[in-house]
Amino acid sequence: MAKASVVSFDEAVQCSLSLATKKPHTEWVSLFDALGCTLAKKITCKKNLPSYNNAAMDGFAFTYKEGLRELNVKTTILAGSVVEACLVGNECYKIMTGAKVPFDADTIVPFEMCQVYNETMIILPEKVKKGDALRFKGEEATVGTILLDEGTLLNSRDVALLASQGIMMVEVYKKLQIAVFSTGDELKSPWENASEDEIYDINALSLISLLKEHGFSAHYCGVIPDNLESATAYFAQMKQYDFLLTSGGVSMGEADFVERALVSNGFQASFHGINIKPGKPTMMGKMGETIVASMPGNPLAAYVNALVFVIPLLKKLQGIQSFSFQTIEAINKEHFTMRSGRINFVLGRFENGFFEVFAKNKYGSGMVKPLVGSNALWISDFSTESVKENEEIKILLL
Repeated sequence: MAKASVVSFDEAVQCSLSLATKKPHTEWVSLFDALGCTLAKKITCKKNLPSYNNAAMDGFAFTYKEGLRELNVKTTILAGSVVEACLVGNECYKIMTGAKVPFDADTIVPFEMCQVYNETMIILPEKVKKGDALRFKGEEATVGTILLDEGTLLNSRDVALLASQGIMMVEVYKKLQIAVFSTGDELKSPWENASEDEIYDINALSLISLLKEHGFSAHYCGVIPDNLESATAYFAQMKQYDFLLTSGGVSMGEADFVERALVSNGFQASFHGINIKPGKPTMMGKMGETIVASMPGNPLAAYVNALVFVIPLLKKLQGIQSFSFQTIEAINKEHFTMRSGRINFVLGRFENGFFEVFAKNKYGSGMVKPLVGSNALWISDFSTESVKENEEIKILLL
């Protein structure tokens, strides 16, 4: 079996994203179920927003004239009612928020701003601006304009916009079918009893939770024993999934057999090994139409590499328009060092504009508490050996 080569960080990013070669199938879902789905087609405005001139607040609507102060109340307009234009002379409408404004009124003054008002007459304040408190037809969007682009990951605000158009069904990309599992005879599922010589499967649950935080659901498929024959048969049953996320069994030890078991099922690795720390053994590729991402067994390494490489790939596979991470600027709080000649992933806390490295960057990839104590990740460049106090850096928020 020919081994896939170790690649640079940039090559790994490029290779991983290049695995997303096609868009998922589409389906129609109710707006009630659209939250967290990805639009398969752009949405254009079919109904002006708002669809008519309406009152932004309770008040009096009138035709603006410079110097106008005293007005007689003609009639009251409630939200949902329609009143034809009927103002004569110095008259006004008493109007409620959201009510349609007749075309002969172009300005609204709230009740509380009037110097005097009762059921029959009002006195306006000295300063009135034409168009105040009036929402104009189409001021947010007019028919034909694009409201949401293809690839938009729908949130609750997007759902509100779709509802404003009377849209009840939307075409979205089908959710990816993702399987997550771990390898290792020493692992026990959290609901099992573990002896002193056994450990609980941290990775599967942490990775499933990470995926869920980013809008993806995954099936927990348990722990594969460290046995080539069993693993080969296991992977043969996994080809109905779009994506397999594994952890463990990808280093160079005698029991690290994941790649061999995958290759027996037609797997082709895009890379196996990245010049990074932590996470050098990370492997990604394809088994037929199923994409496989194999993380290291150490919990911190598995989590961080899934965040950096798997999440953007899943977003691209799901058809999400914006799949790259956004960085923010921070000031490094204390000097810390690292080994150059590779890319280093450094955990820390971001607070009030400052990044504070976790434990002076002295922690191991098999630990869990650095993840709990951090909310940010800094990614070094190839030649960096240290970061100075008060140095400006760019970080990812976890």
